[in-house]
Amino acid sequence: MSSTAAVNPPSGVAGVYTFEEKRKRIFAIVAASSGNLVEWFDFYVYAFCAIYFAPAFFPKSDPTAQLLNTAGVFAAGFLMRPIGGWLFGRVADRSGRKTSMVISVVMMCAGSLLIACLPTYATIGAWAPALLLLARLFQGLSVGGEYGTTATYMSEVALKGQRGFFSSFQYVTLIGGQLLAVLVVVILQQLLDEAELKAWGWRIPFVIGAITAVVALLLRRTLHETTTAASRASKGAGTMAELFKNHKAAFFTVLGYTAGGSLIFYTFTTYMQKYLVNSAHMSIKTASNIMTGCLFLYMCMQPLFGALSDRIGRRNNMLIFGVLGALCTVPILTTLQGVTSPGIAFVLITLALAIVSFYTSISGIVKAEMFPPEIRALGVGLAYAVGNAIFGGSAEYVALYLKGVGHEPAFYWYVSAMMVVAFLVSLRLPRHASYLHNDH
Repeated sequence: MSSTAAVNPPSGVAGVYTFEEKRKRIFAIVAASSGNLVEWFDFYVYAFCAIYFAPAFFPKSDPTAQLLNTAGVFAAGFLMRPIGGWLFGRVADRSGRKTSMVISVVMMCAGSLLIACLPTYATIGAWAPALLLLARLFQGLSVGGEYGTTATYMSEVALKGQRGFFSSFQYVTLIGGQLLAVLVVVILQQLLDEAELKAWGWRIPFVIGAITAVVALLLRRTLHETTTAASRASKGAGTMAELFKNHKAAFFTVLGYTAGGSLIFYTFTTYMQKYLVNSAHMSIKTASNIMTGCLFLYMCMQPLFGALSDRIGRRNNMLIFGVLGALCTVPILTTLQGVTSPGIAFVLITLALAIVSFYTSISGIVKAEMFPPEIRALGVGLAYAVGNAIFGGSAEYVALYLKGVGHEPAFYWYVSAMMVVAFLVSLRLPRHASYLHNDH
């Protein structure tokens, strides 16, 4: 069997699939998505459990430990994502998508298992935060490479005419990983008291993450490769030279709308809970309940907006996203600042996330459609990782800084301005996805 036989449609009419072919492709989507869910579950669990394990690794009396804490957050959240996007993109283009996805989930499993088993500072001193940093670097590298490879694979294996719908499950599982991490922590909070959580309970989510990563690994090992031997053997496959020599315009186009997309995504997801507490003056519990409900609806929206893109085209989805994001961000954030009703806040944030869904539902495939197979994973992964790290990763810092100096509304206009950039860059998108249309 050739490397692509299992995922290519039968000869004849393009886009016509046998029942067996449909079954294989849908299973491949499920297997790839499950790994994506596990990756993001493991990544988010760290953030949700940090309040419980931080004192065990970063005692205030040790400045070295505190510096390691700062370095770990920086390296894992910012530095490692672009490196992961480059490294795993190269592996995916030169050795195959399956190989890249398997290595990625193994690294995430190793990182979670290491954190779950780590001795504390009281046992091994400064080695404890150093090893925690190492585990977090592994996780940051893994999640940095996960996005590009999974987006590429899912776009290539999805059924023609339904690529937007099937590719949207990448964000379904990304958001699902975050919600699952929250759910596990909430359950543990009901079963254990705070002292137990700080002593040993915080390790349980990391054990769960490591076990589920093994399951994801087994599923991903069954995947069929979507690249051909010829594309993998191509001289420029997975190289920076090829990317910037022949696909520079595509790279910067993807980087441009990823910058705005990542900024508004983090604004209305991870930062929004803090915004409701600090600016709208709601209780932490109320803000948490609102965001849990909003994120659940947001997850459910993805297939709907992905299916919409199959009807109106990816370019139109992106243009609508840019226009609505530019026009609605300032009014929504300004209104939220003075809202006292949790119900109204829920509606406003859900509205904002619906606008963001025009982008996130097709985030992977709209990037994949810009590059040919031999450079696709690198182009998607690196452009996403750079845009995400610079603009998405800094969203909360910029928002809090501007609030601190008394110019909070400036952040609203900053997000809106980036939506204008996203709109202008989206005008450069092709009206038809020529590369993916020619793949199969």
